[in-house]
Amino acid sequence: MRRSPWANFMNHTNTRFSVFLVWLLVWLIGSLLGTLVQSQINLQALQSLGVVIPFDTRLQTTLHDLGNFSAVYAVIFGCSFAVSQAVALLFTRFTGTAWRTFWCVFGATLGLWVTFKVVDMIAPMPILISSTRTAGGMLSMLAAAAVSGALFAKLYSRKLAGNPAMLALLVGSVALLPNQALAQSGKPYTIETFAHGLDSPWSMAFLPDGRALITEKPGQLRLVGADGQLRNAPIAGVPKVFYGGQAGLFDVLPATDFAQSQQIFLSYACGSRSANHLCVSSAKLGENSLTNVKEIFRSQMAKSGSAHYGGRMDWLPDNTLIVTLGDGYSYREEAQNLSNHLGKIVRINADGSVPENNPFVGKQGAKPEIYSYGHRNVQGLAYDAANKRLIAHEHGPRGGDEVNVITPGTNYGWPKATYGIDYTGAQISPYKEYEGTQQPAIYWVPSIAPSGMTVYNGDMFPQWKGNLLVGALKAQQVSRVVLKGNKATEEEVLFKEVGARIRDIRTGPDGAIYLLTDSSDGKVLRVSAR
Repeated sequence: MRRSPWANFMNHTNTRFSVFLVWLLVWLIGSLLGTLVQSQINLQALQSLGVVIPFDTRLQTTLHDLGNFSAVYAVIFGCSFAVSQAVALLFTRFTGTAWRTFWCVFGATLGLWVTFKVVDMIAPMPILISSTRTAGGMLSMLAAAAVSGALFAKLYSRKLAGNPAMLALLVGSVALLPNQALAQSGKPYTIETFAHGLDSPWSMAFLPDGRALITEKPGQLRLVGADGQLRNAPIAGVPKVFYGGQAGLFDVLPATDFAQSQQIFLSYACGSRSANHLCVSSAKLGENSLTNVKEIFRSQMAKSGSAHYGGRMDWLPDNTLIVTLGDGYSYREEAQNLSNHLGKIVRINADGSVPENNPFVGKQGAKPEIYSYGHRNVQGLAYDAANKRLIAHEHGPRGGDEVNVITPGTNYGWPKATYGIDYTGAQISPYKEYEGTQQPAIYWVPSIAPSGMTVYNGDMFPQWKGNLLVGALKAQQVSRVVLKGNKATEEEVLFKEVGARIRDIRTGPDGAIYLLTDSSDGKVLRVSAR
């Protein structure tokens, strides 16, 4: 008996709906499976650092990721899986059903790999899914996708899709993913533009005569007069800079005897995208150019990508130079490895040699320049002369930005202990505190993305004297922090009305506060008392 066109239409409709339900079921299973895999990979990375993770802690971390990371991963995996399985079924029509499992597995694996690469190209951070930082982690995530592809082929071939009611029941039983959607009056100061026309300025340093040097991340060094006039031509002779992403020209620091020597120091990314370092060079500042340029420090090991360099510098009273570094983003476990400079603060002499009293001098397998370790990305540094202490801050991931009082040889915890979580919502460590690591003086959750920092030592704002002023990029503010010993006792948010990302903050020679805005049309803002 010949079936009517309406019956044929309804049959095709039911078949398509059944296939969709099969895909939906496997998508949910694959999303959960991928979440479980990435959680265990991240925990294994911590265990390789000697972190003890009991079963209940592992379970809590895994459940946390199922409730947070899984939503992000479900979107990434879902996009990949939808396209890959549609293509796999299309190929099956030409090669025969015997090849269905092969095409579904191959498509799921290749599709997820391509999706990871595309996401990493467009995401602000170099690698979004942290478990894919290593070849083993990437293969494990792809293996989870392969299992999903095989399951899809099996359910499709056995025509489980022909029973929509059963599939709906199965989908409901595994639907555990969370439902988530991915100038004022009365202020004691005045803010005015001091200089403008800067291309992504990064750091500012005042010279004894009131002029200021400003670095621009693409690789230019600019000079601003004491009257705020920006010299048109950049200063020539700056070392070759690797520019891209977070890489570029970073800090500028005059020598302690600049009035006599005219010597300055520059920190910058050097090398190529596949092999780069944080470098520091000294140079003599001439009228229009730098002379006697000499590289005095190059971080080891070489890293790929263009993220997490640190790059701040300051002097200690004994005329040794402090340089901050980042963990390279994809190399976070290296912050605990004393055989390289990633995730460290280093101390060197002005000529690049190593001070004999550095904490790890003579320790086998340790870089002698290391002053402290266990840092993520240190982009704020200031020496508090009144209290004889070195203060640094570092970026957390999603939350966990922290200010630390730095003491030689101390482990500041990253990534063993952190108050932040990964950008995907996954837990980096189950611990906020861990034995043998130092707790921060203050931390921020959510992240403010701290930038430059100064200990205010001017007379224009006596009520803030000795306070820590921390700039912020994401929060577009300055945090005034009062430290007592190794703990913050007070915090106040300032300058929100600026409405711009603050890249650096300095105490000027006139006692005013100078803010550097992070923009392709950056400015220097002067904050003065009313």
